Amino acid sequence: MSERCFKCFKPKSVCLCKYGKELDTGVKFVFLMHPKEFRRQRTGTGYLSHLCLKDSEVIVGLDFTKNARFQELLADPQYFPALMYPGEDAITAQTITQRLAAENDAAAPQKKLLLIILDATWFCAKKMIEHNQFLLELPKLSFSGSYRSIFTFKREPSPECISTIECCYYIIKELQAGGFVDSSLDPEPLMNIFKAMIKLQLTAENERVLGIRTNSQDYDAKYNKIRKIPDFLVVTEERS
Repeated sequence: MSERCFKCFKPKSVCLCKYGKELDTGVKFVFLMHPKEFRRQRTGTGYLSHLCLKDSEVIVGLDFTKNARFQELLADPQYFPALMYPGEDAITAQTITQRLAAENDAAAPQKKLLLIILDATWFCAKKMIEHNQFLLELPKLSFSGSYRSIFTFKREPSPECISTIECCYYIIKELQAGGFVDSSLDPEPLMNIFKAMIKLQLTAENERVLGIRTNSQDYDAKYNKIRKIPDFLVVTEERS
């Protein structure tokens, strides 16, 4: 078994860390990761997001009602918690910027946005909501724009479904447009490491089809044709 990097969870021979860079957005990202996502490291992007976002946290589980760390974060007065989740009552980045401005008292410390993201498939995310109904009581944040994933080799229930790392990238862009995140911050390292992961994954799949690489998982048997590898420009980031 190959030695793995304990940051990106890839074999050290194909470590993705050099394609990412830590970003200080001023937002506290918390990824509630479904256990299935935790075990599915080939195409999961939650840890890659965590790798790039300063002060972010990953909490693995299904029921967070009694999770000590998560409840501690929700109760911390320095944070304004919001759940990244669609819905008719969801607000946009522009609105949450206004809400935070109203919440913040000039005489008190400024509250920091605590953005909760469910890192799971849509099916598993719904299961997480079923086990954590209290999450729906939080302000819900959703996109004002419409986006499509570049993760085209992975099946999604609908075209507007995007990966966790793309979710982070686009909400940061919208928070920048709303004046909440510094506009000089470049969020491209998120997409850069994501593109590197896609190229790595497709290369590995093609090698399995060609017999260069052995199938290590039963579900690899479904890969029976060569896939086109996107000509993404991927750069090595200078890590601070």
